[in-house]
Amino acid sequence: MLTRIGILCMRVMAPLPLPLLRGMGAVLGLLLYLLAVPRRRVTSANLKLCFPHLSMARRQMLALRVFVRFAQAWLDRSWLWHGDPACALRRLRITGAVDELSGNWPLVLFAPHFVGLDAGWTALNLQGRRSFSSIYTRQRNRVVDQWIHQGRRRFGAPLLFERREGAKTIVSSLRRGQALYLLPDMNFGPQESVFVPFYGVATATLTSLARFARLGQARVVPAVCRMTRSGYTVHIHPAWADFPSADLIADTARMNRHLQDYIDTMPEQYYWVHRRFKTRPPGAPSVY
Repeated sequence: MLTRIGILCMRVMAPLPLPLLRGMGAVLGLLLYLLAVPRRRVTSANLKLCFPHLSMARRQMLALRVFVRFAQAWLDRSWLWHGDPACALRRLRITGAVDELSGNWPLVLFAPHFVGLDAGWTALNLQGRRSFSSIYTRQRNRVVDQWIHQGRRRFGAPLLFERREGAKTIVSSLRRGQALYLLPDMNFGPQESVFVPFYGVATATLTSLARFARLGQARVVPAVCRMTRSGYTVHIHPAWADFPSADLIADTARMNRHLQDYIDTMPEQYYWVHRRFKTRPPGAPSVY
C-alpha cells in the first residue's frame, strides 16, 4: 500500500515547477542524510577512500550534497516518467559528439552511475536517432519493479534485458544495431570482475564494457549525464580509440581512469551511496 501511495505522489508531483521540486528534493536529501545512518556510513567510507586529501569537514559536506542530489534525481523521475513529454524535451539536452549516435553500427554507451542515469536514458530515447537497449536488475518489490520498468520504456522502443538473461541475447541485439546503454561501474561481486585501480584503490570492477564491445564488434562512446538547474545535460564523448584491446584487465583499468575524470567534474552527483568496495582483494580488511 505504501509503495502505491508513493508512486501516486510521484504522479501528483510531475507538473510541479522544477525549482520547487528540486527544493523538495533538497529537504528530502537532508532528512535521508540524518536518518539513513547505514547508507551515510557507506558514503562516508567511499569518500574517505577516494578523497583522502579532503578534510573530514569537507567530506561530510560532500556526503550531504551527495544525498541531496540523489533525492533530487529521485523526485525528478516524477516528470521523467509521468510528466508532459514536451516538458521532458525542454529539460533534457544532448551535447557533444552527438553524431556518434547516428547510423546503425554496433554501439556501446558507457553510462556511469551518476544520479541522472535515468534522465540520460530518457533523453536518448526521446531524441529518436536510434533504438537503445539496457540491462536492469529486477527489484524485489513487484510494484516498484513494474513502475521502474514502465518508466524506462516510456519513450521510443527500448529493450530491457534482465541481468540474468546472459550475454548472448544482448550481443545479438548489439549486432542488429540496438545501441547498448551500459552501466558497468557497480560492484556485483567477484564474478566477471577484476581488481583494477579506482582512485588508487584495488577495486573489483566488471569487465562487461570491454567484453560487450569485443563480442558485439562495437565502438564505445561515453554518455555522461549531469544534473543542471534547468534539467539535465547528456554529454556524448567521442568514441574511444583502440578500445577494446587484447588486454581485458588494461581495458577495465582504462575505463576506471576515464570514470575518475568524469567524477572529478561533479563528485556530488556520483552514486557514492553504493557499497562500491564491498568485494575486497584476498586478505584485505572490509571497508564497511
